[in-house]
Amino acid sequence: MLTKRIVPCLDIKNGRTVKGVNFVDLRDAGDPVVLAKQYAELGADELVFLDIAATLENRKTMHDMVLKVAEQVNIPFTVGGGISSVDDVDALLHCGADKVSINSSAVKRPDLINELSEKFGSQCVVVAIDAKQIGEEWFVHLAGGTIPTDIKLFDWAKEVEQRGAGEILFTSMDHDGTKAGFANKALAKLSDLVNIPIIASGGAGTIQHFADTFKEGKADAALAASVFHFGEIPILELKEELKQQGIPVRI
Repeated sequence: MLTKRIVPCLDIKNGRTVKGVNFVDLRDAGDPVVLAKQYAELGADELVFLDIAATLENRKTMHDMVLKVAEQVNIPFTVGGGISSVDDVDALLHCGADKVSINSSAVKRPDLINELSEKFGSQCVVVAIDAKQIGEEWFVHLAGGTIPTDIKLFDWAKEVEQRGAGEILFTSMDHDGTKAGFANKALAKLSDLVNIPIIASGGAGTIQHFADTFKEGKADAALAASVFHFGEIPILELKEELKQQGIPVRI
């Protein structure tokens, strides 16, 4: 059985790691290079590094920081923010990234998913989907959750798989930063719908929340930020508890 992955997320703004609630009210969480090194040493399975202001500020991801982070870690490392072309991805992979995460650019030009998958392989392409529940439906939002669309989450998930995405990083905007648990019903539906791994994001507050998203949400990986950045849940302790609950993890 494939092990479940624990993935700290480094949201970067102005060269610092930040964390907010429901995508707003950001507070400083430290130096991303230092945090990345700590997480690699403390048992994280992968890292995700998101330059959260890159799309809004219409600029590219900070390559120098990607280089510095890549020098410090020996685990897979995904980079996102402001990526809109094959050349952007080529540059980031040369800086040391293992995978890239695309979001707004994929919605605006879905062929980008095909192009990246064909050029670099699907294992390199993570499509991040930020979605909010409105009534009975989940709708995709762009540019760090600031722009609503009429695109339905589950339709878009199927399309990105068909276009060659290797993984989906699903963030529930309703759950983000609330520490009230992941969106497990939506995650389970996504998992049943597509055959590629789903990374759960948004809502981690306790060790049990991670266990629930693997059992009830059928997630392949769980991503979190503040509970790791502020020392609320040590990764090794989390993994030991998951293992005790019969969830396969790498320790």
